[in-house]
Amino acid sequence: MSTKARWDPLGAFEHPIGELQDWRYYIDMDGIAWAIFDRAGESANTLGRRPTEELALILANLDETAGTGRVKGLVIASAKPRSFISGADIREFDGYSSETAVAHEVSRATAELDRIERSRVPIVAAISGYCLGGGLELAMACQYRIADRAETTRLGLPEVKLGIFPGLNGTVRSIRLAGAPAAMEMMLTGRMLRPEAARAMGLVDQLVASPDRLRWAARKAILRGIRPRREKRLHALMRQSPIRGMLVKRMRAATAEKARKEHYPAPFALIDLFEQFGGDLTRMKAAETRAFAPLMVSPQARALRRVFRLSELLKEQAPKSAEPVRRVHVIGAGTMGADIAAHCVAQGLAVTLQDLSSDALEAARTRAYAHFAKRFRRSGERKAAESRLELDGAGNGVERADVVIEAIVERLEPKQQLFASLEPRMKPGAIMASNTSSLPIEKIAAGLVDPARLIGLHFFNPVPQLPLVEVVRSPLSRDVDIGRGCAFVTAIGKFPLVTKSTPGFLVNRVLAPYMLGAMQRFERGDERERIDEAARVFGMPMGPLELADQVGLDICMHVGEILGLETGGPESKAARLVAAGKLGKKTGEGFYVWKDGKPKKGKIDFETAELQVLGRELIAPLIDECEKCLEEGVVADGDMVDAGVVFGTGFAPFRGGPLHYRATGDWRHARIRSEAA
Repeated sequence: MSTKARWDPLGAFEHPIGELQDWRYYIDMDGIAWAIFDRAGESANTLGRRPTEELALILANLDETAGTGRVKGLVIASAKPRSFISGADIREFDGYSSETAVAHEVSRATAELDRIERSRVPIVAAISGYCLGGGLELAMACQYRIADRAETTRLGLPEVKLGIFPGLNGTVRSIRLAGAPAAMEMMLTGRMLRPEAARAMGLVDQLVASPDRLRWAARKAILRGIRPRREKRLHALMRQSPIRGMLVKRMRAATAEKARKEHYPAPFALIDLFEQFGGDLTRMKAAETRAFAPLMVSPQARALRRVFRLSELLKEQAPKSAEPVRRVHVIGAGTMGADIAAHCVAQGLAVTLQDLSSDALEAARTRAYAHFAKRFRRSGERKAAESRLELDGAGNGVERADVVIEAIVERLEPKQQLFASLEPRMKPGAIMASNTSSLPIEKIAAGLVDPARLIGLHFFNPVPQLPLVEVVRSPLSRDVDIGRGCAFVTAIGKFPLVTKSTPGFLVNRVLAPYMLGAMQRFERGDERERIDEAARVFGMPMGPLELADQVGLDICMHVGEILGLETGGPESKAARLVAAGKLGKKTGEGFYVWKDGKPKKGKIDFETAELQVLGRELIAPLIDECEKCLEEGVVADGDMVDAGVVFGTGFAPFRGGPLHYRATGDWRHARIRSEAA
């Protein structure tokens, strides 16, 4: 960039302060400075070393010009359409080898945010798009924050999902602005906020209708004068003893219900920080860095950063040039079909849902409307979603659909007959997909005029919660059709994993020996609660027997048979349950009796060391099968194996994936200790 002054399209002069790669800096004719973040070569803005150094140059110039009275204020905005600042550049995180290095780098960044906070002229953050992590921490340092109401604008401090907590004094500033209860809940859960919710909390001062109004609102705010928001008296009271102690007790209990301290230390460290220093925010600012640094270099944080990178790899499988999807036709109004339809509608698509049973369609509508009620708070958004779902018993939506997904009974012949009837009715270029969980795609496609057109789109239950979809490639599949499938999966907010058409694909194949192995232990007399608790101690979201109940014991046994695994025969406990119609959660009883959507369990008071050993033994068959899948090329590489199992099964994210876990010293040393015992 030239250092000579030039005209900006908005009527401002670019200020010559040296070469800037990631920022544009202007001072307009009204004396308002504009710092526009546009990180070079990136689709989203993230704070890294170079952007922070360039921001320091801008702030130094602002101090200099403010002293002459030529500048009335500064607006910090983004040139990226969907990203104000999406957070810190986590690619740089692994470069920190010690707590000292982390503390040094953090101190440099916090010094710049302190300079923003102490500025002699007001600084306004004009927020459009994602304002997360370090981006929100920067915005909170400004004297005033304006956000647009765009659907793509979100604010939050999601650092706990990376094994850390806000480290640029965001803990202190969020507590000061929003109050301890709201700020701590936001940081402990990592949830993102819509602009309206952020405004209600006090994180945002003003809302505008659309991105094009941000700059004019920011200009007006500076010209009329801004007074930085002071901490409310109630907020200050809430962080003093004894109220702080009561809040801490409640936070610890709520956090312990969702995570174990040894697995996810960050939220517990944040609570400790608030408990010790929340009464004095000046001391808390200094203590934040001391508590943050060891978390950044912890093995849990390194593994969680790896999982984040794996999610980015999955998204990169979708070609950017794919045609957009607007209409989806789902055939089969059972649990999976209904949930797939509801999810697509919630993502803004128009969906026709087909089934032979009108009762099944009405039940699917009720299920979908309940999902919309949870997903959308505004009545207008709910009604719009409801209008996008059409019950279509006759299947008239096939001709108009960009994607047709089959989710009927898991038997080969009915699927073959269905697709033979669909093929001549579908428009050219539309995606033809089966949600089969185990049947080879090429067998389903046998008899089609163009069998290469059929792909698998295997969703997981429950569809709203599990983020992975297996995009199944048969030996006949074309790259363009697989690419379209990946693009569709990404468009509905999920991660595509391309797998080979082989029995069980990846996820069910690795889950089957894990669940059947647990069933065999139960058959031999091990307590079901002990088995499931051992898996949870390892880090799984639920135990294998509870998971089997969730999936359905009939499906588990069927998949086991397809994969040629030992299922225990007709006299096994699992087989007898299936024969009696006790299939798990969907029938109210399986290994457990289910009430109000939860399994009724007995005691879980077991020795931790014993559970740790058992947990590793339970998980070993899953990891063994992962290695076989890698050898057989079921997915592209080891990263894809780890990504698929983490996002498809919930495999302990803090361990970085099954293959990564086995490759680490943690696994090898655990095996040595187990064998020695």
